[in-house]
Amino acid sequence: MPEQVSRRQPGLGLSEAKEVRDAKGATGDDGVEDDEGVKGEMGAKDVGSAKDAKTDRGNDDAQGEKGRTTIAALLRQTGLPWREARRLLAEVLDMSVTWLIAHDQDVPAPPVAERFHALAARRAAGEPLAYVLGWREFYGHRFAVSPAVLIPRPETEGLVEVALECLAGQAEPRVLDLGTGSGAIALSVALARPDAEVWATDFSTDALTVARENAARLGAAVDFAQGSWWDALAPAQQGGFAVIVSNPPYIAADDPHLGRDGLPHEPRDALTDGGDGLAHLRTLVRGAPRWLRPDGWLWLEHGYDQAETVRALFAEHPGWRQIASRRDLAGIERLTGASWRPDGVAAPSYNA
Repeated sequence: MPEQVSRRQPGLGLSEAKEVRDAKGATGDDGVEDDEGVKGEMGAKDVGSAKDAKTDRGNDDAQGEKGRTTIAALLRQTGLPWREARRLLAEVLDMSVTWLIAHDQDVPAPPVAERFHALAARRAAGEPLAYVLGWREFYGHRFAVSPAVLIPRPETEGLVEVALECLAGQAEPRVLDLGTGSGAIALSVALARPDAEVWATDFSTDALTVARENAARLGAAVDFAQGSWWDALAPAQQGGFAVIVSNPPYIAADDPHLGRDGLPHEPRDALTDGGDGLAHLRTLVRGAPRWLRPDGWLWLEHGYDQAETVRALFAEHPGWRQIASRRDLAGIERLTGASWRPDGVAAPSYNA
């Protein structure tokens, strides 16, 4: 058996194409982390050795007896980028990419090849790699994803990091993730701070099903509620959250990126508000004061050109203090947040 390799991988590097990242990120070759961990031994019925197939290691297109196709040849048949093809076949074989490279002259069984070609066809048709595989790595954890949820992006890990910073030194804090989707943000915070009471909401029941399944598989203690933004919460929860985070739909409806880069496969209502991209950001900024405790924080992800506008939304009400934006790894102002300190000032109505 190959040497065991850690599955913990750093976050993906960001594309230098700022316009694409504004559209929630491309989902092509960056769709899923490289999986270098060994998943387990394959049985003899799944793959045969190069020796058994009598292949020539010097020829990547070599085939064994009776026309049996080697791993190397199978990868070439798809026309996909080599990196993506390897990821797909590694998933089918339940092995690591490292193992695959070392055994490229082995001969997979026909059912393996059939399933691989089926997945490759989906990817070739433009379906995001994360959906084809059924998972995406985020903040060191593997999250199941489906077309019911947005694919977690590396830049969104910044919301987890800033939330944990705001929670430092607080015992048993309450945290809220609005529009949780796959649960990536809420579950990552809960796993890093098991003492926290973490809540996650979503309007979509299908998305909450995915999030609940991820929580059960990862062993994350998170409470879920269904509803549109603040409507998902109970009145008794007002004034109790130390940190509220959200990655709301913020792409303008007329943004051309919604029609490419794999985005047509993702839930449209998780990408755009159907208008200028600011409607949900306004709702969150105006509604949060009712739900935050004094000195609690609200942090939002937004588009590459929206930071100044979001800061202005916070500045509309004097109770918001320490208004600031944070840059992602590409140098884009991607997150904006503020601390709520009312000092006798009435909270604004989120319906305003």
